Amino acid sequence: MTKNVIQITDLKKHFGPYIKAVDGVSFDVEEGEVFGFLGPNGAGKTTTIRCLMDFLRPTSGSVTIFGKDARACSVELKSEIGFLAAENSLYGSWTGNDHLKLQESIRGKSKILPDLISRLNFDPKIRVSHLSTGNKQKLALILALMNEPKLLILDEPTAGLDPLLQNVFYELLKEFRQKGTTILMSSHNLHEVEEICDRVGIIKKGKMVAVEKMNALRDKRLYRVTCRFAEKFAEKDFNLPDIDLIDKSAKKIVIKVRGNINPIMKKINKYTLENIEIVQGSVEDVFMEYYK
Repeated sequence: MTKNVIQITDLKKHFGPYIKAVDGVSFDVEEGEVFGFLGPNGAGKTTTIRCLMDFLRPTSGSVTIFGKDARACSVELKSEIGFLAAENSLYGSWTGNDHLKLQESIRGKSKILPDLISRLNFDPKIRVSHLSTGNKQKLALILALMNEPKLLILDEPTAGLDPLLQNVFYELLKEFRQKGTTILMSSHNLHEVEEICDRVGIIKKGKMVAVEKMNALRDKRLYRVTCRFAEKFAEKDFNLPDIDLIDKSAKKIVIKVRGNINPIMKKINKYTLENIEIVQGSVEDVFMEYYK
């Protein structure tokens, strides 16, 4: 039976009587999976992660990591977590090396540090105050990964990285997953979620609207079907579940189909076709349906 590394149940975090930043969020992250926590800016992703890391006290609900209460066992649990915050807390007057040496003094020498520095093309001798936004993000990523933790919690990990380095990061995460690391990463980058995540949780205005396997989301991709018939058609033939009528005339119909296209194709094949065009949507289109 698969173990849950993270278990969040009915989590609420309210700021005063009116601001419900997180309002009844529940999801789990299974051992060894990459779980994408997806939502637009302001949806509640970072607030949820801050409660998970015990940087914020929840209004109510429960949060456990490795079966332990995330608040009561906070200090103990942090030694097993690699964390990257949405906003880094690096010291401007320190070099990258200063940060890396401090972490090694606390958590032990890193076996993979030279490889991370090389692959992310990072110069650790430069002061943080002189680093670009992208290079600061590289340092923050190295600090999260360098001690090969059992659990990675990454809040918007590719922010500031150029496309080439984003691909390097994706490869690193895949390697960590192969080693059995459990990964929770928040993002509003739909491409990266599709690229590396096993499951996704979608949050909107502080509430979870879906938790799905990536394969299930791919199966829900939308199709836009445009048909021109040689004869008039019966509109009732196209009144099926998961089908939206976009446009129609006497001999032409445009529909949007969610998921399995076979039922509607059986209806279409009853008629003589002059032309048909089928355009398959992307997983991004499925995500956007949840945001409406």
